[in-house]
Amino acid sequence: MRILIVAATVEEVQSIESLVDSGALDFGLQTINFLVTGAGMVATAFAMGKHLVQNQYDLAINLGIAGSFDKGIALGDVVEITEDTLAELGAEDDDDFITIDKLGFGESTFRATYKLPESFGLEKANAITVNTVHGNDASIKKLSGYIDAQIESMEGAAFFYACKQVGVPSLQIRAVSNYVEKRNRDAWQIGLAIKNLNTFAGEFLKKL
Repeated sequence: MRILIVAATVEEVQSIESLVDSGALDFGLQTINFLVTGAGMVATAFAMGKHLVQNQYDLAINLGIAGSFDKGIALGDVVEITEDTLAELGAEDDDDFITIDKLGFGESTFRATYKLPESFGLEKANAITVNTVHGNDASIKKLSGYIDAQIESMEGAAFFYACKQVGVPSLQIRAVSNYVEKRNRDAWQIGLAIKNLNTFAGEFLKKL
């Protein structure tokens, strides 16, 4: 089985990549490659398009940290993203927002095409992908008026889009490092989120 692990930054997958490279864990006959795209949907789409036109995989996994609108999800929790939307893709009509779908120029919502076995016990969540992460009460309230999102990242929907274009089964796993609110880095739990994310990745790859 050929697996591609996609991440925005080296730090998000450094631990699991070290285990793979060192052979410290036995992943059987799997071939596991890593692609670090850089942050943001443009960088992700370009890097994946360039890589996937030259390489074939049985499964692509997007690993990363993310913010949560949902306070019911604890900081550090790992969730499975089943649906992800390009929240800013569309047009403004005064105070209203028209999605690219309603404009008739494309689609903005993409879904995972690989289902994580229930035995892993991960909570399923929906997400949005944005160019500017939210940190303003007014913009967060406006967003909630037209989309009900639990998780926010800068790459997820672009990852799903690229996988869909080339027909690669896709899975997105996110660990929550912070809540989506007025920017407060002192409250973030990036280290915990990365640790839990990589621990899950190791357990998942061993069971494939």
